Amino acid sequence: MARSSGWDGLAFRPLADPGREARELFAFVGAWAPPAAEVATGWGAWDDRRLVGAALLERAGSAAMLHGPAIAPPPGVDPEPVLDAAAGLVVLALASVEPAKIETVFARPQGLDRVWVRLGFIPVPEAELPEALRGRPGIGLFGWRGGSALWGAAGRGRDRRASPALR
Repeated sequence: MARSSGWDGLAFRPLADPGREARELFAFVGAWAPPAAEVATGWGAWDDRRLVGAALLERAGSAAMLHGPAIAPPPGVDPEPVLDAAAGLVVLALASVEPAKIETVFARPQGLDRVWVRLGFIPVPEAELPEALRGRPGIGLFGWRGGSALWGAAGRGRDRRASPALR
């Protein structure tokens, strides 16, 4: 007999006004969110009519920073469905990047290493982050490249000797 998680039936969909809709949820869980004007798009998870999870995407050319997922489950919910909700939001985000011509998505770990690795993200050095996405709070960085793109040792199109970290 399957055991109930206590948190079934979430509905996942894009946020109509991501810079505004997710702000309260991000503040509630203590996560940083980019200013509303910098949010390109976002996705939410609803438990009936209550927004309980959100992820926001900030874009810089062909790269993007995924903020969140921020999840606020009700008390007593098992951790697995919460991780599944986080993964569901990341899956929605990744499904939207190819049509938007985004090649690389970056994310801060936030203790969700299992989610990132399961969905094809790998740890990458801060030097890989485009200048326009630097300075965001958080420690550590994961990156995802779509299609058949591979990570190069010196970063795509950059001479490793020119890296500011090596000067």
